[in-house]
Amino acid sequence: MTIQKENNKKLVLTGLLIGLIFAELDETVVSTAMPTIIRELHGLSLYGWVAGVYMLAVTIFMPILGKLADLYGRKRIYLSCMALFIAGSIVSGLAPTMTMLLIGRGIQGIGAGGLMPLALVIIGETYPLEQRAKIQSLFGPLMILPQLLGPTVGGYMVGHVNWHWVFLINIPVGLLAAAVLSVGMRESRSGEKRSIDWAGAATLVLAMLSLLLAPVLIDNNGLSWGSPVIIGMLVLSALFIALFIWIESKVQEPIIPLHLFRNRNVVVLSSLVLILMLGIMGGMATFPFFAQNVMGLTPTAAGYLMLAFMAGAIPSSIANGFLITRVPYRNLFIICFILPVVGFFLLTQVAVSTTVMYIIVTFFIIGLGIGALFGGDNLIVQESVEKEHSGVALGTVQLFQSLGATVGLSIFGSLLARNIKNGVTGLSDQLPPGEAEHIATGGIPAGLAPELTVNIQHVFASAFQNIFIISLFFVIAAFVITWFLNKGVLTKREESEPEQPAALVAE
Repeated sequence: MTIQKENNKKLVLTGLLIGLIFAELDETVVSTAMPTIIRELHGLSLYGWVAGVYMLAVTIFMPILGKLADLYGRKRIYLSCMALFIAGSIVSGLAPTMTMLLIGRGIQGIGAGGLMPLALVIIGETYPLEQRAKIQSLFGPLMILPQLLGPTVGGYMVGHVNWHWVFLINIPVGLLAAAVLSVGMRESRSGEKRSIDWAGAATLVLAMLSLLLAPVLIDNNGLSWGSPVIIGMLVLSALFIALFIWIESKVQEPIIPLHLFRNRNVVVLSSLVLILMLGIMGGMATFPFFAQNVMGLTPTAAGYLMLAFMAGAIPSSIANGFLITRVPYRNLFIICFILPVVGFFLLTQVAVSTTVMYIIVTFFIIGLGIGALFGGDNLIVQESVEKEHSGVALGTVQLFQSLGATVGLSIFGSLLARNIKNGVTGLSDQLPPGEAEHIATGGIPAGLAPELTVNIQHVFASAFQNIFIISLFFVIAAFVITWFLNKGVLTKREESEPEQPAALVAE
């Protein structure tokens, strides 16, 4: 399968960007509208499952859709993913019950699981290496637009139209993105009949479902990581993973070819994003809780404080996009990943007296370091494997990234709540009955005595210090992992040795 040269590159890029931005925008818009949706559909008990079902579908189907794109063509599968996303939007927008909304979000999630990895693959086969490096370095920063626009769009839809249009607005935009890409992209495919590894796909779905349902159940059903149900699900996941590996070693067209894990860069980058997401997602995602309860910021101000991270990531991502084809990428990652170590060390010092400027500087430093991953890891993966495996390789690395983020967020959230609860227990004699339990997840209530409020804020600060100390060890581990990347410079494939992927060519 090849991408023909008569592609209209501008139309291809435009179609991909429209699709990606609106797929990302959907998440933030839906989050803003959820309180209204829950109230109208009487679905408070299923609140967390709306995000959980979407996340499960996205994560599970990433490598499967990547493999299907390798087999049947990027354009066909990408447009199929867009069709699924639109179909899910229709089901969600017309949903009369929470059950139907969950079904729609699941369909949306399956479609979204193919949009990002396949967009990167299509760009990889449409643009030459140096242009691709610059374009992909902008992908991460562009995703800031949904974060900025989401609350505004969601609030307007709910306040001036109705919540159904939160989903239905995706239909014309998705159709526009699909039409632009369809006109601009030309793809020729081999007529050779290819088999699909249905057994491997089903086993992978069951393995990931067993694994990822664990944090969803913990977050939404009040279970703990040590409960028999969760332990049973983790054991079941391990058994399915073992079965999946055995199946993949036997079939002709495995969903995830095992030889990918003999590729040094694929293994290193999968480990890097897994460890990094495990370590930083919990601390970063829960930080607005600290900002509101200890620093006294409004929810909006606490959310926008995270933009300091993007202010560092954007210039770093752009700079790395220009440098990654000129200097060894291992050196770039090593230098950049010193910065998150510094940033998380600074976060371990947070206290009741911590200022907004301190946090802005710290997040900016972390962003400067993590910016190396915005497009850089995907580009290295693409150039480290044969073209016919680029879809599944990207999907696999992003699978590890999603696993790290999902599990890390749940573990750190549970740990934070436990630390706060334990700390507040010593003050329970000064609190109304049952209030100590509520503070761990709901924040500090208004109307408490000033001295008591300050004591609880110290408990929060101590709990977050512990969280960031754990994150620091994960970030140090990620820094060590960067040293295992190959020492090469990304080079155009045609300039490489015929039998070697480009990213393996030494400087």
